[in-house]
Amino acid sequence: MMRVIGGAEIMFDEEGFFVNPEDWTEEIAQILAAEMGVAEICDRQWETIRFLRGFYLANGRAPLNREFGRQTGFSLLEIERLFPGGIRGGARRLAGLPNPKSC
Repeated sequence: MMRVIGGAEIMFDEEGFFVNPEDWTEEIAQILAAEMGVAEICDRQWETIRFLRGFYLANGRAPLNREFGRQTGFSLLEIERLFPGGIRGGARRLAGLPNPKSC
């Protein structure tokens, strides 16, 4: 599904995940967050989003939950509370990552 967000054409899969992570921008993340009911992305959310993106771009995959917790010091419960949709439907979507097919 193609959408125009922030003036850019972005391709999403049927569950709303980015098809091309390189299409992501912080502006697009803000717009998507607002659509999820998050008026403004807070510092902890940005830290999570940037970590997820950096890990994905460096490793070609998202971090496993234990890697995420070990490297950020965030508990999974904290992340679940920070993002509507939790880690998968919230944090990963806002970070512009592709669909985690194994979930």
